[in-house]
Amino acid sequence: MLEGEITQKMIRSKLYEEFIKPTDQIKNFIGVEIEIPIVNLNKEAVDFEVVHNVTSEFKKQYSDFNDEGIDYDGNTFALKNDGNDDIFCYDCSYNNIEFAMGREKDLFSIHERFCEYYTFTKEAFEQYNHTLTGMGINPYRKYNNFSPIPSERYLMLYHHLKSFTRYDDLPMHFHKYPEYGMFSSASQVQLDVYRDDLVKTINVFSKIEPIKALLFSNSVLFGAKSRKACCRDDLWEYSTHGINPHNVGMYDVDFKDLNDLGAYMESLNMYCVMRDGAYINFETMNLRDYFSKESITGEIYDNGTYRKIEIKPCLDDIKYLRPFKFINLTFRGTVEFRSVCTQPIKDSMTVAAFHLGLKDKLDELEELISNDNIIYHKGYTASELRKLLVCDEIPSFIDKGGLCKLTKEIVDLADDGLAERGIGEEKFLKPLYLRIKKHTNPGKNIIESLQKGVSIEKLINDYGTIDCGM
Repeated sequence: MLEGEITQKMIRSKLYEEFIKPTDQIKNFIGVEIEIPIVNLNKEAVDFEVVHNVTSEFKKQYSDFNDEGIDYDGNTFALKNDGNDDIFCYDCSYNNIEFAMGREKDLFSIHERFCEYYTFTKEAFEQYNHTLTGMGINPYRKYNNFSPIPSERYLMLYHHLKSFTRYDDLPMHFHKYPEYGMFSSASQVQLDVYRDDLVKTINVFSKIEPIKALLFSNSVLFGAKSRKACCRDDLWEYSTHGINPHNVGMYDVDFKDLNDLGAYMESLNMYCVMRDGAYINFETMNLRDYFSKESITGEIYDNGTYRKIEIKPCLDDIKYLRPFKFINLTFRGTVEFRSVCTQPIKDSMTVAAFHLGLKDKLDELEELISNDNIIYHKGYTASELRKLLVCDEIPSFIDKGGLCKLTKEIVDLADDGLAERGIGEEKFLKPLYLRIKKHTNPGKNIIESLQKGVSIEKLINDYGTIDCGM
């Protein structure tokens, strides 16, 4: 081995240290992140001055929140409560707001604080004829200005997404929305999963992604020809994040053990690192390729422009590995579930409740899926089934009655898991049972409502309404 050479063994060891070792302790916390589109009811671009005013009003109302992120123009894009770790921030651009709730042991605490923050913020926006709504795609995106938050992270991210024109020799097509992060919104859940349960958690939860599409789809690409109730999957897959398909979407493999999982992580791509507090973009490449090079030519943002820069890879760069899988391991020792669209606001806790309830029901869930003949054992992988079930119509080879039965059985398992916790969190699953009964989801409801002549303004209002007495 040459002096300074980074070996495969070193890469595997570092991946284990960063992503798997933090799961050594049983903690059982819950983290919830809810991204929400901002809508200018004047049918004009979101007024960023209004956004900054609302941020100031929030900070005055909640004095425990302090500046966590300041952009290059001196505007606050993130506030944090150091007492409970709640974060009020904007995601990718000032068109998207995010409430990242600090970890808790129960959903009621998260729901109570989210309701308070959301109600205050929505009322503040409405003073300026803006509002918030629970949709995975901004319904007024066509009016908006798409500029990233002028900060290290978001400028880097947008620079990477815009670089798709450089990859003209790949056997894939790119969509035309490199700014999609500025108009798409997700509801993400982080759960503490003990190391011994990591492999089974990923294997089993991956198999129910088609069912999650059926329950939670809510990202209709308004103005496009697509009839998909969830377009978010395609936005990630057919962007520069999807150049290596292992970096996005589902796993489509069953891991045998942690070594298998580690090998998969080695197959991921990197596209950025930091040096001296500044992000550097470079051509996306596999981890092994990255660490095999003596130097990398990248681009660094410098006072409004990008310039070339040479960097030397070092093993600590693994901390900048940023896959966007439906199920991600994080540096915090959590498993992050990130395939669900933002939900109608009154149903926001359904996502966390669903995953939390199933976390300790893996054996029963695995048996249910293994014995299923409604969608599985039909010649389709879980990934292919999800692509079918994000559409607004069920494929003809699937028995709709049987599909509803299977979906209800999975939600029933989540209900059982929450009931066993003994604090009443199963109440947050009620909207899912209604969706099953009506054979619908929020995205399908939008498509059907618009076809029936329901105004988009009514849907924006309905999907933005919150029920704090839930």
